[in-house]
Amino acid sequence: MKTTVTSVATAVLLGASAVLGSSVTPITVKGNAFFQGTNRFYIRGVDYQPGGSSKLADPIADAEGCKRDIQKFKDLGLNTVRVYSVDNSQDHDECMNALAEAGIYLVLDVNTPKYAINRAEPKTSYNDVYLQYVFATVEMFAKYDNTLAFFSGNEVINDGPSSKSAPYVKAVTRDIRTYLRARKLRHVPVGYSAADVDTNRLEMAEYMNCGPDDERSDFFAFNDYSWCDPSSFTTSGWDQKVKNFTGYGIPLFLSEYGCNTNERKFEEVSALYSTEMTSVYSGGLVYEYSEESSNYGLVKISGNNVKELPDYDALKTAYSKTANPKGDGNYNSTGGANPCPAKNSPSWDVEGDSLPAMPAPAKKYLTQGAGKGKGFSGSGSMEAGTQSTGTAAPGSGSVSEDSSSSSSSSGASSSAAAVAVKPIGLSTASMVMGLVTALSTLFGASLILL
Repeated sequence: MKTTVTSVATAVLLGASAVLGSSVTPITVKGNAFFQGTNRFYIRGVDYQPGGSSKLADPIADAEGCKRDIQKFKDLGLNTVRVYSVDNSQDHDECMNALAEAGIYLVLDVNTPKYAINRAEPKTSYNDVYLQYVFATVEMFAKYDNTLAFFSGNEVINDGPSSKSAPYVKAVTRDIRTYLRARKLRHVPVGYSAADVDTNRLEMAEYMNCGPDDERSDFFAFNDYSWCDPSSFTTSGWDQKVKNFTGYGIPLFLSEYGCNTNERKFEEVSALYSTEMTSVYSGGLVYEYSEESSNYGLVKISGNNVKELPDYDALKTAYSKTANPKGDGNYNSTGGANPCPAKNSPSWDVEGDSLPAMPAPAKKYLTQGAGKGKGFSGSGSMEAGTQSTGTAAPGSGSVSEDSSSSSSSSGASSSAAAVAVKPIGLSTASMVMGLVTALSTLFGASLILL
């Protein structure tokens, strides 16, 4: 009977371990860089949305497809994938645990085509129905240690006139960070992914890092297709971008890159992870994993078959030949805010840093939680719900926390490491005690002590 009990205990513990998945170190922000514990972390990843914009699908809810593609991610030498839309009514444990087991992190856009800020009507689309969807997504994914970052928006501002929506994008960033603190969740870094236009990219970066600490982003990213092989650090203009962003106080990375005007050899990889750039940049994400109508794919997916395309081999070779710099890559350890950009119509039609207040009905989610997400089948939020009715007071996104909170209030201004939160929320010790109690009930306490 002693052997039987031991076997049962082992089986249950092994089952529990499978549910918990592999532990990974959460990524934190220090100065203008990401860190994995005490080591500088560089994003080496791809954008991952099989089906593209024409076929809305959630690759993190597709456990089998996810595990199939993880083998390719590992072969490529990736540590990060970006997903543009997830269905927050679905379960994501299996894929997220499989990614964690492979040492792969997730950068997640919190919006979907139906739940997002509409650049043409930002005031209307920033409402409590929208924030409920966003908060439900944030709560679902903040529990995973390998959720690296949340994007509060993607290419919302794509020219001068649409810069008027910038305060609403920044308000969403503030609201997500407020929600994480209020709900005592791990402080997953929150930021924005800007479009590949030079009209106001620098102003948007400055804007997301100005004002009170509770309003500032944890990082900034932009899509960049200016390096088209054959090219170079100077020919592409990347040297000037490094110069323009030198001294920027939060992490910066490329949320999309990989011009396909000519044959892609990914020569920019060697520059991106060199000390010419790592004092400012923290890596980037290649566009994109699967072949869609725009012909940027590394692989072609047909059912369960994944065919490697020429770009796959080119990227694999580029990564294998390029190591990360030793040490800290000369990052800016001080970090900090910058002044807000001056209004410069029509390129930058924003003045100061006044943000819309959180819509009143959404405030209850800070204390009650957002509840279950509506998912892809939801009716949408752009013309629903209650809008903001005023301007937020500086510091309105701050939430008082006691020192025992499991979350980090670090934001962009702190170097404190966030405390890990396991996907299932139970420690191994507590599971063992639960097992002992259960087995005591079944077999008697004396058998457990044999």
